[in-house]
Amino acid sequence: EDWSTARAAVRSPDQLELTEAELKQEITRTLTANNPHVPQDIVRFIFKERAYKLVDDMDQTAIHFTLNGYLIHKDSDEGRRQSIRSSTEAEETPVEEEKAPAEATEEAETKDEEPTEDAEAAGEGEGEGEEGREREGEGEHEAEAAEAAEAEEPPPPKAPERKLANQFNFIERGSTTYHNPLRERGLQTDPAPFETFSENVNQWFIYDAYMEELERMEKAKEKEKAKPVALKKEDKTTGRKLSYVEPPHVDSLSKVAKAAKIAERMVNLNTYDDIAQDFKYFEDASDEYRGQNGTLLPLWKFQYEKTKKLAVTALSWNPKYKDLFAVGYGSYDFMKQGHGMLLLYTLKNPSFPEYSFSCESGVMCLDFHSDHPYLLAVGFYDGNVAIYNLKKASPQPSYKSSAKSGKHTEPVWQVKWQKDDMDNNSNFFSVSSDGRIVSWTLVKNELVHMDVIKLSADETTMQGPEGLQLQTLGSGTSFDFHKKIDYLFLVGTEEGKIYKCSKSYSNQFLDVFEAHHMAVDTISWNPFHLKVFISCSSDWTVKIWDHTIKTPLFVYDLGTAVGDVAWSPYSSTVFAAVTIDGQAHVFDLNINKLEPLCTQLVVTRKKNKTTHIQFNPAYPIIIVGDEQGLITCLKLSPNLRKMPKEKKGQEVKKGPEVEIAKLEKLLSVVREPGRKE
Repeated sequence: EDWSTARAAVRSPDQLELTEAELKQEITRTLTANNPHVPQDIVRFIFKERAYKLVDDMDQTAIHFTLNGYLIHKDSDEGRRQSIRSSTEAEETPVEEEKAPAEATEEAETKDEEPTEDAEAAGEGEGEGEEGREREGEGEHEAEAAEAAEAEEPPPPKAPERKLANQFNFIERGSTTYHNPLRERGLQTDPAPFETFSENVNQWFIYDAYMEELERMEKAKEKEKAKPVALKKEDKTTGRKLSYVEPPHVDSLSKVAKAAKIAERMVNLNTYDDIAQDFKYFEDASDEYRGQNGTLLPLWKFQYEKTKKLAVTALSWNPKYKDLFAVGYGSYDFMKQGHGMLLLYTLKNPSFPEYSFSCESGVMCLDFHSDHPYLLAVGFYDGNVAIYNLKKASPQPSYKSSAKSGKHTEPVWQVKWQKDDMDNNSNFFSVSSDGRIVSWTLVKNELVHMDVIKLSADETTMQGPEGLQLQTLGSGTSFDFHKKIDYLFLVGTEEGKIYKCSKSYSNQFLDVFEAHHMAVDTISWNPFHLKVFISCSSDWTVKIWDHTIKTPLFVYDLGTAVGDVAWSPYSSTVFAAVTIDGQAHVFDLNINKLEPLCTQLVVTRKKNKTTHIQFNPAYPIIIVGDEQGLITCLKLSPNLRKMPKEKKGQEVKKGPEVEIAKLEKLLSVVREPGRKE
């Protein structure tokens, strides 16, 4: 009946009374757990991405109630103190005291039970009481025996306390290990070579072998421990015998080699003191009365006994040590080819070379490395090239080409070091009569060659077998690389032509100059002006060129074959040349464009020819070599190295720009009229 009655709705007294439309209206409310007081625009620097970024995930937790508990962390200082205190108290209370309360409670229980049993058995006879007393006496004896046995037995070992895990500082650690996949690798090698050896061994053979080994070991010990012998000597005055130690005899001069070299230089300095004074201080005062002409003052002469019959074929100054220069010895005569020599002299010791190397073939050219002054590249008459390392005491070159490694088939006339390649390997170039210009690279412990260009003689073919037309190669005699443009270089040939080439093009030339009627002996870029180069030939001429113009700017006829020409390192307009009649010619285009300022006989003997000339990079001196193996050092007089005069109140400008402008001013007069630069 109760459930069947209708249910009445109970309303709160403060409930709002809404209409049907208001009740049907939907009002959406979204509840979020975000804290409205949390800052929204927090920016932090991310080091991984190296940028400032907006922090999105801010902590939305709002703490309303905190309560500090009474639990103490076991690893804290207070927890350690309480644990130590509790352990010491547990050790002080003996085990027996723990057992005593338990035994007392058991006895009390038995006493409480006994009177109840006696009350129940009160109606029994006395006989039963006597039997009970006997049983009590037996029970007391058994208890005493049990207590004695317990006293004799040792106490049981205390069980170690199990350490509970720290529930407040628990970290579960786990790691996964990457399993590398198994791989199979197989190798196949050749079987090791083996030989069958047989020998009969007797007792005396074994004895002799042991005796020889003992003798060898004793000799080695004697050499290692060579003790000085104490000798006795009688003193005549006192009559006593005195013992003294005789120093061991040393045959080697290695310990005094450095001191001997210094002493030798000191002796030479005293011997050639007048020449050293002239080199340092003498200035020819008579130049003031000669006008523009100058002279060459002879200083030292360098000659070695083993090179008297060899000609000076190459000269090169060391780029770091300004007093050191290398000399190559060989022969230009095809019928008199033999051995060669490579010597290094210093101005501090004119009497003897610092380094001496003997070669199987004649040395034709050499060049020092600009960054590594101890490396010396050498070209030989037999077509080989080699590199000598002056740091090593070996008489043999450190690197040398061979027939397998692409040597030239004819004499190497010039070698030049170039900048290191992309892998920082040193490399140099060589030119030969076989028409090949080869780049040599030092890779690990060998010379690797690469043909840069092959010179082809124009319109010259040979009649081969069966009517074949064979093209002949040109013969290169000299070359030089541009000082600024790495890929550009010039090549002089036996036909008298000069080819302008590029390292990038191996099959064609950038330009061809009809320069001379005979072989081009030397070709050299001006050290200051980027367009100008000089060439000399056996057709008696020295010519100065602009590589953008096909015709020479200056032509000088010296009356006989020219052996060598060189620019000066201090002026863009000064150069020197030597001719086979033994004379040296020094020109300065800024002073006289037509004639040399100095023409002087350097070689006095007949049938002797000067072959090469080189300016020192730091001092006002030149060295000249001849066919008799003699090198003469000469000092330029003041007229040959004139500098611009200083005017009052004005500073004289110096530097490469001034030298370039000076030469450009001269060339502008000679260039083709109407040509625009």
